[in-house]
Amino acid sequence: MNVNKVLLIGNLTRDPEMRSLPSGQPVANFGIATNRVWRDKEGQKQQQADFHNVVAFGKLAETVNQYMKKGNMIYVEGRLTTRNWDAQDGTKKSRTEIIAETVQFGPRPGGGQSGNYSQGSGSSAPRQTQQPQQQEDLATVEYPEDDVNPNEIPF
Repeated sequence: MNVNKVLLIGNLTRDPEMRSLPSGQPVANFGIATNRVWRDKEGQKQQQADFHNVVAFGKLAETVNQYMKKGNMIYVEGRLTTRNWDAQDGTKKSRTEIIAETVQFGPRPGGGQSGNYSQGSGSSAPRQTQQPQQQEDLATVEYPEDDVNPNEIPF
């Protein structure tokens, strides 16, 4: 069994760049920065940033292009792939990218909602996640007064 799965949470390093394939399918390219923070042996705080190239196709590309911009937080699920090509100067070039299959937008400044988007969703409309009920709503729930007899439970 083989697995090629990437999960990233980070911030966009640039606005998505929208293009189209010769077939007309939309493609969005964008970069994500992920940060790692740890303490070394001396207890000093250390930081490292990694930069990732991400490619989205179809409706997913259109949605990312419409809603995301540099600095926004994003969660990406996808797979790794490496492209190889010959440059104009005759050298061989390669680039490792993440092909996005699902994205979830992070919190927006000002309290906007985040949404889930996936390659196979069939529309560019966001699938909004359920927001937790407010504490006041939970206080108004009325439970039945009847005692439950364990012998009456059918399983």
